[in-house]
Amino acid sequence: MAVAIRLRPRQREGMSERFATSDPTPGWDIARHPLAARVLHNRKFQFLLIVPNQIVFWTVIFVGLFGTSIPGLNFGAAITWYVWFCLVFVMMVVVGRAWCAMCPFGGFAEWIQRKTFFQRTQKTLGLGRTFPEPLARMGFIIPVVTFLILTWIEEFFNIAGPGNPAATSFMVIGIVATALVFFLTFERRTFCRYICPLTSVIGTIGSMGSVAGFRTRDRDKCVSCETKDCMRGGDDGFGCPWYTWPASADSNLYCGLCTECYKSCSDDNIGLFLQKPLTSVVAPTRRRADVAWAIVLLWGLVLYQQFNALSIYNNFDNWLNTHLHFPHYPNPVAYLGLIGLLALAMAGISWGIAALSARRDVHFERAGGFVDRGSKFRAYFVPVSYGLIPVVGADYFARQLPKFFKSAPRVIPAAQHIFGFAGTNSSLYNTRMLSDSRIIMVQVAVMCLGTMGALWAMWRITNRELVGVSRSALVVRSATLGLVLACGAVAALLYVAIQAAN
Repeated sequence: MAVAIRLRPRQREGMSERFATSDPTPGWDIARHPLAARVLHNRKFQFLLIVPNQIVFWTVIFVGLFGTSIPGLNFGAAITWYVWFCLVFVMMVVVGRAWCAMCPFGGFAEWIQRKTFFQRTQKTLGLGRTFPEPLARMGFIIPVVTFLILTWIEEFFNIAGPGNPAATSFMVIGIVATALVFFLTFERRTFCRYICPLTSVIGTIGSMGSVAGFRTRDRDKCVSCETKDCMRGGDDGFGCPWYTWPASADSNLYCGLCTECYKSCSDDNIGLFLQKPLTSVVAPTRRRADVAWAIVLLWGLVLYQQFNALSIYNNFDNWLNTHLHFPHYPNPVAYLGLIGLLALAMAGISWGIAALSARRDVHFERAGGFVDRGSKFRAYFVPVSYGLIPVVGADYFARQLPKFFKSAPRVIPAAQHIFGFAGTNSSLYNTRMLSDSRIIMVQVAVMCLGTMGALWAMWRITNRELVGVSRSALVVRSATLGLVLACGAVAALLYVAIQAAN
């Protein structure tokens, strides 16, 4: 397939969204710096980002299969569950989609698809099919479902316990094999955008990050450009693997930071912009319902993971397994049911806020005022869900902290054990960075920070988007900010209740 021949306009976010333009001042363009420009133009740049993760990736697989069966001493299991997961969430909050730029799963499959490590090629390997339009329009719904399924599998087989190290290897092999199948069946990074279990998590929580991604510098020049090399591909770069037109981006939601649009643009009209934290939470002008549902489902999942650490939930799960003849935790009915109920509860609260404001608006209309009579539920649910992103992100990060603080030092003796040194007698093997009480304090502090960030974001979103929908400004502000406080308080109290449980 000749990747530089044509655009595939189907299955993108729709013509009106694709050809809308972005904020003319998205932030500081670091690509203006000569050294940064040289690095970003270098075709080896992303390859060099991916290679270290590739080495770790294959080491995790090999050591998990052929190394020691002691989970805490097996390097593959230790680095994956004690360190990697926590670091990925740090990257999301600080940078955004930084992990996508260095991901070994997509990187490995893309090397095979392009038949090269970093050179620009005109022919790719595979069928190059277009992802079905109805599925593409589902946006983040499919990735969040795959994330829920993968998390249930991990819980059922106790992979992240960590349990049997070989299970970690099989899980990683399964992900990369699935990615490879999709890369060889569909064009570009279809897997990364529409299927990858992490893309919904990174895309939503990553919107808190300070990297806006690659954007156009002069929108008028980009709109009038006839070649659209950033999308089709040019002599020096591939077309955007994520199907994103830089001039239409108003958030970092789908910029995988791969630098291809920057390399391809013959007019030097694309830069890499930094932004203030939470800008991509507050600023988007085209908020999407699929993103909103992904946020509340992810929120339901992390709350479920907190609930299942309570003894009362263990009794409930055992009772349900006995009556449904299911072997052991986690019961799929309880798992999907509680996540679904929590997500629907958030939607119901948004509907309640909309209904409450509507009642107040009736009195305003009777007094001679004018109120927009559009869809109140969607007008409230979508922006309110975006405003909860900092709370959800903080909750996911806080949930990783017990394993990190209790067991991260084990990665060092686990690495030494590969070469025949150290073992469970190493002082680092039983070293804890923090006690349980201090871990709880850190978790609560993280939730407080996330709640404050969400309060700021929700205040901005409410004033810009919701007060204009309703004349009941005080009611709307009180309800949305009260929701943020309630969510943060519930998560913090649960961390106190579960006492730093893994």
